[in-house]
Amino acid sequence: MKKHKKPKLKLEKELTPITVYISAAGLGIIGYVMGELTLGRQPHPLHWVAGLVGIGLGYLIGKLMVRRYGDFLGF
Repeated sequence: MKKHKKPKLKLEKELTPITVYISAAGLGIIGYVMGELTLGRQPHPLHWVAGLVGIGLGYLIGKLMVRRYGDFLGF
């Protein structure tokens, strides 16, 4: 007696919407510039840290916006 094989389900990857990328890039630049202005005489790597924090916050805010409003900037 032959055993029937169950078909394997392929899970589709969920793509990140453009809204998230734009939000992350925008807040990353804003974070870097604000770090530059407020930390003027501090060591330069702190500006990059401020930019990375801005990118992280932008990503999270973008994800929340997509969850609530959908991908309103989708191309």
